Amino acid sequence: MTLRSLRRIVARRPSTGKHGTRRGLRELVSHIASRDRRSRAFARWVAADLLRYLSNAAPAVEGETLARARLAARWLARAQDVTPDGGLSHGYFPFRSTGGWRPSYPEISGYTVPTLFAYSAAVGDVAFHQRAVRMAMFVISCQMPSGAIYGGTVRPVAERVPVAFNTGMALLGFSEAYRQTGETIFVECARRAANFLVDDMDADGNFRSHGPFVHRGVVKTHTSLCAWPLYRAGEDCCEPRYRTAARKCADAALGQQSDNGWFANNCLSRRVDAPLLHPIAYTLQGCLELGIASGESRYVDAAIRGVEGLLPYCHRGFLHARWFSDWQPASFSSCLTGAAQIAVVCYRLARHTGDSRYRSAADAALNFLKALQPTSVGRSDDPDLVGGIGGSFPLIGEYMSNGFPSWATKFYLDALLWQSAFASGLQGDDAIGVGTQPISSRSRARVAQLSL
Repeated sequence: MTLRSLRRIVARRPSTGKHGTRRGLRELVSHIASRDRRSRAFARWVAADLLRYLSNAAPAVEGETLARARLAARWLARAQDVTPDGGLSHGYFPFRSTGGWRPSYPEISGYTVPTLFAYSAAVGDVAFHQRAVRMAMFVISCQMPSGAIYGGTVRPVAERVPVAFNTGMALLGFSEAYRQTGETIFVECARRAANFLVDDMDADGNFRSHGPFVHRGVVKTHTSLCAWPLYRAGEDCCEPRYRTAARKCADAALGQQSDNGWFANNCLSRRVDAPLLHPIAYTLQGCLELGIASGESRYVDAAIRGVEGLLPYCHRGFLHARWFSDWQPASFSSCLTGAAQIAVVCYRLARHTGDSRYRSAADAALNFLKALQPTSVGRSDDPDLVGGIGGSFPLIGEYMSNGFPSWATKFYLDALLWQSAFASGLQGDDAIGVGTQPISSRSRARVAQLSL
């Protein structure tokens, strides 16, 4: 990072200390001498992580891909087992939650379903197939009468607010569960979710229902990730209007893209000048997967333009949490969720285009993440950390500070599965990635019967 970049980040940092690194540091200090054993052990881990960041002592880890995947999968299994309903916990946050674990989160449960199916197929472990089905059934229990999925973690009916993005992520889980099992309950729920998304979409392709958990605004470019499951729903349900809506959704995102690949209006928070890498990656994946599924190159080209500005940083391993519109870093910390997502996008581009630059970038970003995955703990440490990926590096950083959000480990496992496929030389259907399984002829026949 240049001196100019450092000055720019400092000059444009928000003055409030309510969120981000300042909050993370305050939490760490307040829990170092906590009477709670779990909080105290986690504080020691966070402090050691901060020291590693300050001393630049996180060397990339090459190889060990399947071993790391097993650890990540076991952590996700733990995150499911700690909930009473079969859903995936929001994550592990010992400073803020009694017992550390938070309640089930319908949105991330939805898009983790394909990950569990993919892991089951990759290692031949039927237990994870069963976990995926159970998680998909949990998401069904969260579907509102409108077909929508509500925002946030599980909550009473009276407090549920429909959110388009969350509905799209649940739709991805319904679609994959249907393709893997052929059970009609999943395609029926997919149809209801897709109908909600189509009805929630304005004439310009943007959704209206964003819920109370993101900064309010008319345009949320990252919701273009919904284009991917909408297109799949069109295939699953033999419904052309879903595919039309998917293109319309992605076209709205393309309308926000600049010549340098940057997407405007692409942040979850008030820092619209410097969005998080997490929603940036959502947008890139939505465009890319729709382009591959539909065969329309303009969406793939948009993803390629968008990822080009990040490639030099991928090769360094460390991907910053926030970015300015000229693709310069806007944060000192790293958003590990976004880094894993970018690795997935790059692996997908490498497979689709044959360009080895993307695989090299993905490997570098992922190998850096491996160095941050706890693989063992001492007797005085917290065993619930093993296998997971934190929200930020350092953990006190801007994104999901001092915690292990479950979706970070989900995307990390996705990337590991892609790296394993490349390392094994798998091609075509043998290298099916997460959420890319084609619909089977048996499932098509069942849809045809339902439509009669």
